[in-house]
Amino acid sequence: MTAERVNPPELSPPTGFSHAVVATGTRLVFLAGQTALDTEGKVVGDTLPEQFERALNNLLAALTATGGTPADLARVTVYATDIAAYRTHAPELGRIWRESAGRDYPAMAVVQVVRLWDDQALVELDGFAVLP
Repeated sequence: MTAERVNPPELSPPTGFSHAVVATGTRLVFLAGQTALDTEGKVVGDTLPEQFERALNNLLAALTATGGTPADLARVTVYATDIAAYRTHAPELGRIWRESAGRDYPAMAVVQVVRLWDDQALVELDGFAVLP
């Protein structure tokens, strides 16, 4: 995939995301929402950062299984049950993202939700990628 990350100067400087991504490739990969489930279907991690790391790694595992890499992500949506906690932990969540997915940021949104499928889940990530 070729990805042009577009961050117009008339918009606020992006921190941990791109305002737009122009992606060119031949395969679209739609990634289902991933929470902090382990291989037995149990939510692991008691804190938002722990769950975010597991959910991100689950999303990246699904992407890798398609032949994709984190740089192929064009769009990611984060669903959080507590946006204030997400903002509080943002520096740590950014570090986790950079360590797992690098600095080729997709277009992103963070949305607060009342709850997720599993009562214990604090965060869920979904997205799509464009592969060469």
